[in-house]
Amino acid sequence: MSTAYTPFRYDFVGSFLRPEKLKKARNDFEQGKISHEALTAVEDESIRDLVAKQKALGYSVITDGEFRRAAWHLDFMWGFDGVSHSRTETGLPFHGEQAMIDDTYLTGKVSLKGEHPFVEHFRFVKALEDENTVAKQTIPAPAQFLAQLIMPFARENTARCYEDTDALAADLVEGYSRVIRQLYDAGCRNVQFDDCTWGMLVDPAAKAIYRTDEAGLDRIKEQYLAINNAVIDRKPDDLVINTHVCRGNYHSTYANQGAYTDIAKFLFAREKVNAFYLEFDDARSGGFEPLKEVSGDKKVVLGLITTKSPKLESKATVIKRIHEAEKYIPLSRLYLSPQCGFASCEIGNKLTEEEQWKKLELVKEIAEEVWQ
Repeated sequence: MSTAYTPFRYDFVGSFLRPEKLKKARNDFEQGKISHEALTAVEDESIRDLVAKQKALGYSVITDGEFRRAAWHLDFMWGFDGVSHSRTETGLPFHGEQAMIDDTYLTGKVSLKGEHPFVEHFRFVKALEDENTVAKQTIPAPAQFLAQLIMPFARENTARCYEDTDALAADLVEGYSRVIRQLYDAGCRNVQFDDCTWGMLVDPAAKAIYRTDEAGLDRIKEQYLAINNAVIDRKPDDLVINTHVCRGNYHSTYANQGAYTDIAKFLFAREKVNAFYLEFDDARSGGFEPLKEVSGDKKVVLGLITTKSPKLESKATVIKRIHEAEKYIPLSRLYLSPQCGFASCEIGNKLTEEEQWKKLELVKEIAEEVWQ
C-alpha cells in the first residue's frame, strides 16, 4: 500500500483534535516542568493511538494529526533559517474571535541548511504504514509562506531582507524543493499543500485586505499560482502533490468567505496539482459551478462534512450535493472528506474526540454508498 496515491474515496484533510494528555504535556513543557524528550514521548504515544484509530475506522490514509505542531502552517515555516516568531499580542481577525497564533517574520534570507524537522516527523508515521495504509505529509503551500511575508502587515519587515518579491519567491522555491526531496528520500509519495491564500482572495473584502484594486488582486493570484507551480514542477515524478483550499479554521471560526468563482480560472484551471480538497460545507463556500474550470483529469475532494460543528449532516443531503457536483465533474473524479482539519491549531474545534470520529464514520458510510 505504500505506493498508493491520495486521494481516496473517503479521505480527510489531516489535523485531529489533540488528546488531553498531549495538551497537558505541551503546557508542562512550555512551563519548564518536563523535558523536550518527555514531550516527544507523549507525542509519539498519542500519534500511535491516533493512527491505530484511523486504521480501525478503515481509512487508507494515515497522518500524525499534526500533533507535533502549534499551528498547521507556522511550525513548518519555523523550520527554515531566517524565520523567527514571537507570541502575538493581537492575534489574527477571525469571525467572532481573534486567532492567537504566533507572529512569524523574517530575520534574514530564507534558506534550509540542514534537514527540515518535518522529515523526521514523517519517518515516524511512515513506520506505521501497513499493507492497507499510506502516510501523507501535510505542509503549508508555498503561496501560504509567501503570503505570510508579503501581506501588508509584514511588508516593512520583509523589505529589510529582500528588495523584491521575486528574490523571496526564488528562495522559497529552493527551500521547498529541498524539503520535498528530503521527504521523498524518507519514503514520502503523498504531499498535501494547505492553502488559505485563495480563501483570502475570494473574500468580498479582499481588496481591502491586500490594500489593492482588482488588477492588483489578479497580479497576486498570478504570484501565488507561479510559486506553487514552480515547486510542483521540481518534484520527483512519482510523488503526488494535492492541495487543500481553506478559508480559515480556528476554534470553529473562519477568517474568510466567498465562492470560488473569482479564482477558478487561476487555481482550478492552471495549478498543477493532482487533486483539490475543497470546502463546501456551508453557504460561505458558494456553489459547485466554478468546478467546471477544473482542467484535465484533476480530482476534486468535496469537503461536505463540517469540522466546525458536532452536528452530523443528513446523509441524504450530502449524497444529493455530491450528485449536484457531478454536473461539473464526473463522479469518477469526485471524492469525499470533511471540509477542513479538526484542529488546525492546538486549541482545536468545538467538538469532542468522539464527535470527531462520528464525522469520519459518516464520511466513510456515505462514500461507500455513493461509490459502491
